[in-house]
Amino acid sequence: MVSAGYLAFHPNPKKPDISLPKRACDAHCHVFGPKNVFPYAKNSSYIPVDAPKETLFQRHRFLGFDRSIIVQASCHGTDNAAMIDALIAGGDDYRGVAVVAPDISADELQKMHEAGVRGVRFNFVKRLKVNQSIDDRRKIIEKIAPLGWHVVVYMEPEDLPDIETFLHEIPLPVVIDHMGRLPVAKGVSSPEFTRLATLLQNDKFWLKVGCPERLTEQGPPYSDVDEVAIALIGLIPDQVIWGTDWPHPNMKSHIPDDGFLVDRLATICPQQSQLQALLVDNPDRLYWAD
Repeated sequence: MVSAGYLAFHPNPKKPDISLPKRACDAHCHVFGPKNVFPYAKNSSYIPVDAPKETLFQRHRFLGFDRSIIVQASCHGTDNAAMIDALIAGGDDYRGVAVVAPDISADELQKMHEAGVRGVRFNFVKRLKVNQSIDDRRKIIEKIAPLGWHVVVYMEPEDLPDIETFLHEIPLPVVIDHMGRLPVAKGVSSPEFTRLATLLQNDKFWLKVGCPERLTEQGPPYSDVDEVAIALIGLIPDQVIWGTDWPHPNMKSHIPDDGFLVDRLATICPQQSQLQALLVDNPDRLYWAD
C-alpha cells in the first residue's frame, strides 16, 4: 500500500524542448521495488509506488540522458539490492550511491564498488526517521575511504548547525543534496543561504542544484527557485551536478513533469558551457574518474 497522500510519478512526461549534450548524466534518481522482488523496509516513513529499473531506463532514453547516478532511498533502508540490480543492468553508464550500516564488511563494499557504487548517503532529515549516530557514520567513512568513494548528505537548513563540524572533518568529497533544501522565498540574502555558501568555500564540497519542485512555494514553472539555483551554480561551477529525482518520492502538492524539469536547465544554465559542466564534465570527475 502506498503511503497516504503521496503521489505517483508522471505517466507521460513531455519531450524536452532542449537537447542535452552527449553523455549527459542524471545525477540523482531512484529505483523502487518492485516490492514483490525487492521489499520495502518495514520501518520506512513512506511506501512508494513501484518504480523499477526498466521504467527508469526508458525515462532516461526519452529525456536524453546517456548516464545516471542511482541513489539509494530511505524506503529500502540499508538493503541496496534494487539499486545494485539496476546498476548491473545499466552497465558502465550507471553509478550508484548506497546507504549502509556501520558493520558492513570490506568484501560487501568491494562487491558494491564492482557493481558501480561510488558513494554513501547520510540522511539527517529528522522527519524521515533516520537515526544513525555520528560515530556510526565515522565508522562507515573509515571503511569507504580506501575505495575512493564520497559522501552524499541529505539535510535541511536547520540541520546544518548541528552537523557542520562533522561535515568539515570528513576526509572525502561531500555532496550536498537538493541545494541543501534552502528556503528559496528568502532569496540569496537569507542566513540559510549565507551559511551554505560559507560551507561551500571548502573545495571538498559539491552540490546538487536540482529539485525545484521540492523547494518551490509557487509551484510550476518554479521560477521562484531560479535566483538561488543560478547563484549556487555561480559559486562552484565546477562542483555542481543535477538530477531529476525521479520518481519524486513523497510529493504531495503536484506530480512533476520530468520533461519540464529538464527544460528548466535552459534557465539556470543559459550558456552551453555551463550545461556541459553540470551534466557531463562534473559528474565525469566525481563518478567516472577511475
